[in-house]
Amino acid sequence: MKIGLIQFAPTLGNFKKTIADLDILLEKTGAVDLLVLPELANSGYNFSDLKQAWDTSEIIEDSQFINFLKQKSKEAGYTIVSGFNERDGNELYNSAVMIHRGAVLGKYQKLHLFYREKEFFKPGKTGLPVFDIDGITIGIQICFDWMFPEAWRALTLKGADIICHPANLVLPGMAQRAVPVHAMINRIFTITANRIGTEGDLTFTGASTIANPRGEVLAQASAAQPELITVEIDPLLARDKQVTIHNHILQDRKPEEYRRLIE
Repeated sequence: MKIGLIQFAPTLGNFKKTIADLDILLEKTGAVDLLVLPELANSGYNFSDLKQAWDTSEIIEDSQFINFLKQKSKEAGYTIVSGFNERDGNELYNSAVMIHRGAVLGKYQKLHLFYREKEFFKPGKTGLPVFDIDGITIGIQICFDWMFPEAWRALTLKGADIICHPANLVLPGMAQRAVPVHAMINRIFTITANRIGTEGDLTFTGASTIANPRGEVLAQASAAQPELITVEIDPLLARDKQVTIHNHILQDRKPEEYRRLIE
């Protein structure tokens, strides 16, 4: 299986330019099975106020950005996971949409909102879904979700082989170090697709990263350049949770001692 990511800078409030910039990178993907784009890829991130956040949002079923990705996915036959500023009724959600061979398969709405996101978005109401793609189970986290190990373990317990992680990271190096550790302790593949560039007072840190179930970094982008990265993996390696002949990372858990985690 070939997995990959695109690191680029969406243009705040200008989806036409964002699509044009993204199209150039998508044309270079070649044969790939799963591709991950950054958080809020349709809108940009650092909104000046709620009106700008609302004006740059879209409804999934009536989105020019999603329709563009559906067409690309259909033509190339791959799966795309993209961050998305989602308008749902009267609320906004920091979402990620999964598009499989031209059709929207599902979405995840971010649970753990970071910094000023709380001024614009509601915490997600989708829970922590997983999606089956040709027998491979895929979960999604978004940006600051990286800080919460419970969410990564919950997706692992649901059978996730790969966790896609659209991001707009601004804390230098932190998630890029932490997410491969989540990959190691859950024995999964992770794809962190970060963005680059500056919006207002925020500078995004790039260094998008793909890691394997041993926590090894298979590929990492630069800090500031748009990039397409792809790697070949065997996703079934994520099914091996045996650390030694006597230790299995899921069977050795003691959930009766973890009740404090949900209080």
